[in-house]
Amino acid sequence: MDFKIIDAHAHLWLQQDTEVEGKTIRSLRNGRSLFMGEIRQMLPPFIIDGRNTAEIFLSNMDYAQVSAAVITQEYIDGLQNTYLWEVQQNYPERFLCCGMADFRIPGGLAHVEQLIAQGFKAIKIPAQRLVTSGKKIYLTACEIMPLFRLMEEKDMLLSIDLAEGAEQTAEMEEIISEHPKLRIAVGHFGMVTRPGWKAQIKLARHPNVRIESGGITWLFNAEFYPFKGAVRAIREAAELTGWDKLMWGSDYPRTITAITYRMSYDFILKSKLVADEEKAKFLGENAMAFYGFRDLMDLPYVKNMSE
Repeated sequence: MDFKIIDAHAHLWLQQDTEVEGKTIRSLRNGRSLFMGEIRQMLPPFIIDGRNTAEIFLSNMDYAQVSAAVITQEYIDGLQNTYLWEVQQNYPERFLCCGMADFRIPGGLAHVEQLIAQGFKAIKIPAQRLVTSGKKIYLTACEIMPLFRLMEEKDMLLSIDLAEGAEQTAEMEEIISEHPKLRIAVGHFGMVTRPGWKAQIKLARHPNVRIESGGITWLFNAEFYPFKGAVRAIREAAELTGWDKLMWGSDYPRTITAITYRMSYDFILKSKLVADEEKAKFLGENAMAFYGFRDLMDLPYVKNMSE
């Protein structure tokens, strides 16, 4: 490869201990978690203590030749701001960490203001959880809307996952219209295997919006590697927005319970349906420009013992 790879959607945590929709999520042993009423394999089974740390991820990144990553958050993992701020300080050249407030309860805006004052350069909103929280919370509500003005003024980045289809795209159009300089990365590739996914992709027709593919191997898990349906969907999205608007994301670590970290992108790298220039943009160049990564590491390929 003559380009560097950047992961636009990954997660880190020290422990899961939270509640979503009235149901418990808690780290157990051997990579498992109690997840909303059932036991799920949240991490690879060799991570026996449930700690999904930056150091383990960096080892995976170095092996897979991924130079940098955006660390996003999700309510199902609990707020990880304290740990992620520590990660940001320790590894500023490898990670861009998103802060997160809980907009399902009052006080979210004040919490984000604290995170901004602390020094976070990006904020995550798992907006799909605002729809399933029992009472729909609109992104354009008075408790949330001032956040976008503040972030635009400070040239911050918004990482956001949306509910399936077009349920929240009208709200996003209003936000984009009022804050055209706010940088926005829409996650999960628009929930690509769900009806109406292209409504989210079309948001990237605005100059300040990008689409990242975090979770695309989860969404196409039924067909599994080499995820030919995912490749076709990425090409469909590029026809709507152009390749400059699309970025690769892994949704690490949940996705690597089924595949290796390297497999989460090399189905693109090895595809004959994607040109070399398109691969370079999707896997790294677009993210480098959008997130502002500089001086990325050169990571040599290391042979496996099986080679």
